[in-house]
Amino acid sequence: MTTYIVTYDLHTPGKDYKDLIAYLNSFATHFHAQGSVWFIVSDLSATNLRDGCTKYMDANDKIIVNKAAAPGAWRGYSSDVDEWLKKYLL
Repeated sequence: MTTYIVTYDLHTPGKDYKDLIAYLNSFATHFHAQGSVWFIVSDLSATNLRDGCTKYMDANDKIIVNKAAAPGAWRGYSSDVDEWLKKYLL
């Protein structure tokens, strides 16, 4: 299993991206860190994860899927989130 950071910019005003959010939430181990930042733990390759997201995006939207790994640093999250990040990133 690999932990990925998924970030995106969605450029269609007023569009409902609920299917993209549902797709990201479908992973057993995931964390929605910020508005358009997710951590996903998966056996998929980065390319396959990107392609899975792209099914629910428009052509003018942007996405980056990258392996997340130590070292890492963060601030301002609850202790539960802090433990999740330590477990899956470090």
